[in-house]
Amino acid sequence: MGIFVFLPLVLPLTAWPIARLAEKHLHPRTATRLLTGVSGVMAVCSTLCLALLMVVGTAQLPGNPLPDGWSDPEVRESVPRHEIAGKAAIPALIAVVMSCGRALFRHRWVRWRAHNALSGLPRTGVAVLPDDEPYAYALPGGPRDRIVVSTGMLACLTSRERRALFAHERSHLAARHHRHLLTVQLAACANPFLWPLQTAVTYSAERWADEEAAQAVGSRKTVARAIGKAALVSRSTFPATLAALAASGPLPRRVSALLGPPPAARTWPPAFTMVGLALWAATTGAALSAMFSANSAVTLALLLHAATPL
Repeated sequence: MGIFVFLPLVLPLTAWPIARLAEKHLHPRTATRLLTGVSGVMAVCSTLCLALLMVVGTAQLPGNPLPDGWSDPEVRESVPRHEIAGKAAIPALIAVVMSCGRALFRHRWVRWRAHNALSGLPRTGVAVLPDDEPYAYALPGGPRDRIVVSTGMLACLTSRERRALFAHERSHLAARHHRHLLTVQLAACANPFLWPLQTAVTYSAERWADEEAAQAVGSRKTVARAIGKAALVSRSTFPATLAALAASGPLPRRVSALLGPPPAARTWPPAFTMVGLALWAATTGAALSAMFSANSAVTLALLLHAATPL
């Protein structure tokens, strides 16, 4: 394999063009699902690559419990500079595990804390808290999904804007956006080159909820006013809720998109247009990158399996 064994670590760079194009030209629902899938596959491949590099590079260390066959010269020749790569993979893999573990722990801890704070309230779909600080957020899981909103936030909005706010948060819950956002957050922890995809999915998930809210209330301008007011009054007081749902995305771009025409219902632009060709090219490149990443990782795994004594 030679140098190609390192492909899973750097090929996420090829997904950056599709992230930018998907934000601008795909329906937010399609963009969210596509980018989440790409980032998840690439993160798994790069993490597996790190683990296999560590195995090959450290199999001959004294006291290592790994099979002796994994230090076979033919196996080690498949990884250029295996000694350096193997030793460097150890702290890199530890950093990935600790970063992902910290993100998962924080996600679960904050969700448990939020549900625990609402335990004394009636189990309705909307929990209104008597608080002058303006905030609103979607809280998945627990006995049931809930929308949490303060009286301070409700006082800042008109009745139609409240409907828009609730429709936006219901869309987050119905589409399980927290799963998409947690996936790309863990992917970015596994490979920093995937950070742009996390930013893109955060924005597209919010745009997805914006469009669903606009359809529910029948007015794009109402939704734009509602999210604009909510962001302005809660900018400095947003509570410590789920990390994945705390970021509201670039607000000016969201408002601008709502004040324009709705996105096309089709999931993909026509192939014989500049945008369509660019998206197909970027998507093909990202798909090939994922395939090459998986191929490199699987090939190295098969080499280690073949070198394992029976």
